[in-house]
Amino acid sequence: MIRRVYIEKKEGFDTEARQLEEELKDFPGGKNLRVQEGNLGPIGPRLRVLWSYDIEGLDEEQFRQFAEAFLYEPQCDNIFYCLEPPADEENRFFAIEYNPGQYDQRADSAEQCAELLTGIKPRVRTAKVYIFGKDVSAETLERIKKYLINPVDSRELSQELPVSLEEPEIIPADIITLTGFINSSAPELETLAKSYGLAMSKEDLLFCRDWFKTEDRDPTLTELKVLDTYWSDHCRHSTFNTVLEEIKIGNERENDSLRKALELYEETRREVYGAKADMRPRSLMDMATLGTRALKKKGMLPDLDESPEVNACSIKLNAEFCDGTTEPWLLFFKNETHNHPTEIEPFGGAATCLGGAIRDPLSGRAYVYQAMRITGGGDPRISRSETLPGKLPQIKIAHEAAAGYSSYGNQIGVAAGHLAEFYHPGFIAKRMELGAVIGAVPEDWVRREEPAPGDVVILVGGKTGRDGIGGATSSSKVQSGESVKSASAEVQKGNALEERKIVRLFRKKEVCRLIKR
Repeated sequence: MIRRVYIEKKEGFDTEARQLEEELKDFPGGKNLRVQEGNLGPIGPRLRVLWSYDIEGLDEEQFRQFAEAFLYEPQCDNIFYCLEPPADEENRFFAIEYNPGQYDQRADSAEQCAELLTGIKPRVRTAKVYIFGKDVSAETLERIKKYLINPVDSRELSQELPVSLEEPEIIPADIITLTGFINSSAPELETLAKSYGLAMSKEDLLFCRDWFKTEDRDPTLTELKVLDTYWSDHCRHSTFNTVLEEIKIGNERENDSLRKALELYEETRREVYGAKADMRPRSLMDMATLGTRALKKKGMLPDLDESPEVNACSIKLNAEFCDGTTEPWLLFFKNETHNHPTEIEPFGGAATCLGGAIRDPLSGRAYVYQAMRITGGGDPRISRSETLPGKLPQIKIAHEAAAGYSSYGNQIGVAAGHLAEFYHPGFIAKRMELGAVIGAVPEDWVRREEPAPGDVVILVGGKTGRDGIGGATSSSKVQSGESVKSASAEVQKGNALEERKIVRLFRKKEVCRLIKR
């Protein structure tokens, strides 16, 4: 039997509802949503926001015991045991839930808490409910829905109780062999790429075809999708490695600094690569990494920590303590860009930008203690009518990305010491979202050895849904007005609490010393 409970913050504690109310009042270009002077006009006397929990697997006593122990705080919450939202007949309301397969951290945490209390792990589904006054028109309500519901990860929830919360069992199909692949023509390969949603270019596919010809076999779809992932912008940075065959800079005076920078780049290339300079392709990646190569060649990086573990940049230093002693430590730096994920799903994209940045120094056994965020977007004040087709409003991206980044940082316990926001027309087509972190670990905590037969491989992490599948390759695909609707599996939902457990685990020297790679 499925039971439902609603939780609502009491007046004075309902900051989310009041913030949203103010947001809708000032909705850019949304005259029907604006509050008229002296009254609350079209969005009613008081906007209400509630959370609903559908719970399956507990009896009535366990259900109420769990709800009142974990979901409800009597000092600041109201609790309602009912099937319909606790609203008057003239009120308008709707609820939003995650799409099937999307990871729901709130539901996951609720299930774990219920198991701690009762010994039974129920199935939980959550939704956020919005209740408006009777004066809100059907047209205005639809506009609010379009603003609040992001089709990438969410949908409107039916108020009827489902028959079951059991997820349908999915039996994977047999792995497909792409019969005839090695004899396919270029047009046939392009058709194949489109049918399977591959991000590889025609040239990539032709290269794969010719390689598998040398194996005298057709690849499986799995093999091709692995290549598709590892050759994507997310993993290989293929855009930054694009060969710059010709670089032109105008003669205008304001371009003098660019011209000098290019001259320095060419001079440094000759210094680093010597006679092979002309054979090495010029690219944005080469420009970005050449300075470090030059310093290394001059012997100016004695503190650089080099290893096969290239998850984050690390340097060697002596940590100084208050008692005057010193100890060898490793200092880690890492940045992560989540431009595409934040563009299509701002909260999850920005949250996993920080989570992804933390992951890499963490895998180097370092404790991450500080972060920074650099972000950019279009003008958030423009009206929805000026928003590019298929895009989310800039104001929604700005608000939710900030909430996502801070949510993950607060939950995992990493302070952001610097934030910079840039608003410019150049960021309308794609958001800029960059998270950077710094971490450190005593040097003698870290073993770095070659894996050998017989070693134990441990996979550690949190529960996820189908979120994140295709996320890497999507960064290399051409985006269209339909991308938001078709990209529902491409943005990961971060699990900060689970990653925090790993952070704590890696604060134990005896654990870190077990890790070879």
